[in-house]
Amino acid sequence: MRTSNSLNTILVVGLLLLLSSCGRRLVHPVESTPARLGEATATTIRLKSLPPPKEKIIVAVYKFRDQTGQYKPSNTGASWSTAVTQGATTILIKALESSSWFIPIERENVSNLLNERKIIRSSHSQYSAGENGQKQVLPALLFAGVILEGGIISYDANVITGGAGLRYFGTGGGSQYRQDRVTIYLRAVSTSNGKILKTVYTSKTILSQAVDIGIFRFVRFGRLLEAETGYTYNEPSELAVTEAIEKAVESLIIEGIEDGLWQLKEPRMIVDQTILDYKKERELIPKTNIFGNELNNRRKQMMIGAGTSSIYYMGDFPGSKLATGGGIQFKYTPKPMLSGYLNYELSSMKTENFYTADVSVLEAGLEYRLLPFDVFTPYVFGGGGLITENISNRFDLGNSIYSKVNIGGGFEYMLSNNTGLRISADYNYIFSDALDEVIQGKYNDFYWRGNIGLNFYFGRKLKGQRKFDFEKTKDEF
Repeated sequence: MRTSNSLNTILVVGLLLLLSSCGRRLVHPVESTPARLGEATATTIRLKSLPPPKEKIIVAVYKFRDQTGQYKPSNTGASWSTAVTQGATTILIKALESSSWFIPIERENVSNLLNERKIIRSSHSQYSAGENGQKQVLPALLFAGVILEGGIISYDANVITGGAGLRYFGTGGGSQYRQDRVTIYLRAVSTSNGKILKTVYTSKTILSQAVDIGIFRFVRFGRLLEAETGYTYNEPSELAVTEAIEKAVESLIIEGIEDGLWQLKEPRMIVDQTILDYKKERELIPKTNIFGNELNNRRKQMMIGAGTSSIYYMGDFPGSKLATGGGIQFKYTPKPMLSGYLNYELSSMKTENFYTADVSVLEAGLEYRLLPFDVFTPYVFGGGGLITENISNRFDLGNSIYSKVNIGGGFEYMLSNNTGLRISADYNYIFSDALDEVIQGKYNDFYWRGNIGLNFYFGRKLKGQRKFDFEKTKDEF
């Protein structure tokens, strides 16, 4: 036994060392790295791949700053560091340059520019003159036809938090994660009449996660083994802001093309793949939640399912055992969140020595889905029905019939648009103590039940509230 424990300990330690030495994220830096060029985001690549304009647009950006007033979240006390960068104007100017659609001009620190021009003019007037005794004249400053305004208008911390872990006899691991969200608004204003030409907004989530694995146990008397490894990853908020700003610039360009505010060098390039991808993404906006998940009602109106039915009997006989049977279910769904079901199953009830019975169950009830538009949805259900013992054969329904109620919960995962995997458990209370033919004590018979099965959907696809909103608002885009 001692040898087996030692072997298990060596294996666990070896696993910890393997996890700590392989995998890019688990490598612990031991020395500083040299300076490198700034990272490019996926949006940067799309922005640079846009088709060229007929003529570049001169734009001015006076200020594009943090308007949230949000400080960095802290679990240890007040933090006076801002949650997002204060240099969003510089990021926006860089995004405008990367797009090759705009000529940004200096306006954020225009007073410095004007002072420098005054110094140049003063120097020219005192110490130099052009040919024929004429003084040199500075060229005029560029003026913008469009001003870009807006800013970072929202930073929502802890939009999603969660984690999971498992530990057994001092050995195990866990993970935690958190998502924040930053939102950008950008608008183009005409300098000729002050008209707001276009307003767009984008958002980006910021992910933080931590994973740890460890062991803490006595391998033998007086010998304690302790080892741990893990990592923490915090997505830089500056990169998230950069990506959101670049997405806003991309959106401004493409929607400006559609509205005739600016033109492509080649009009036929309106079918460029980058523009088509953007239009497809925009069409999904009305049926996408704030986390980027498509709210598609995958489940159709009718469903027939089949699966196992495992019963753990709790009655007047001791030594209960788990017995497994099977069943079929029919479900009608009038609304995405609500369904009515009819269930018939053949199963068994057992104890170790004294009681074995085959039973038939017919029941009906209601099911409520918590996330009806997602691939994975938890649900709760409840209802009532009838149960009887099959004595002479498996389909013998001529014996005493007892009424019951049940309540439970589970989850369903859609394997495809028409097929779902379900796992559930429920509590069943029988309004009699005579099902096992023994009346003893003051409590009625009851049982616990678990189900694993497949659901097959068919019929008409539901049009829930989210679908209605999409049909109502898609013309606005």
